[in-house]
Amino acid sequence: MVDDYAGYKALFADGLTELGCMAHARRKFFDLNAAEPNAIAQEALRRIGALYAIEAQGRDMDGVARTHLRQDQAQPQLQAMHDWLLRTRVNVANGGGTAKAIDYSLKRWPALSRYASDGSLPIDNNPVENAIRPIAIGKKNWLFTGSERAGKRAAAIQSLLYTAKLNGLDPAAWLRETLEKLPTCPNSRIDSLLPLRTPALQH
Repeated sequence: MVDDYAGYKALFADGLTELGCMAHARRKFFDLNAAEPNAIAQEALRRIGALYAIEAQGRDMDGVARTHLRQDQAQPQLQAMHDWLLRTRVNVANGGGTAKAIDYSLKRWPALSRYASDGSLPIDNNPVENAIRPIAIGKKNWLFTGSERAGKRAAAIQSLLYTAKLNGLDPAAWLRETLEKLPTCPNSRIDSLLPLRTPALQH
């Protein structure tokens, strides 16, 4: 799941499946309406809000039940929103904020709507963005890591710790166990120490 950064495109050429973040699409309309009340942005926000209401219904469902819910309720609303975006875009002048917000969603529509085909796919990237927020907020502090190499090491360590957390591990326990195993772990098995592959450690 990515935004529209061009650097990601090569990944999808190699066969990875692209997911779009609905929160990114919503933000375009939110910012547009926040700058100045905008009827088109408000309608887009209403439609996106309805999609999130469906997600709230399915929050405690298993993947199969959530798939059925999305197919029954989200997919028709997504199709209706896509049709509305296409009709609306015809009457909006190029170059303005409204056109840019609509174009962002239309350009990425297959990726944005893909979540509704599978109950295991997320509608947005908010959980990951929330996890990295402390790093983003402290980014001015990370300018002073001593050297470029130290900065790269710090980034790698933080990535590993947050990956452990996202996988339900206690980062400190994972790090302690990994450091104990590292001296005797052969290079050919070093990937087995990654937090993606580590059995859940108790908090």
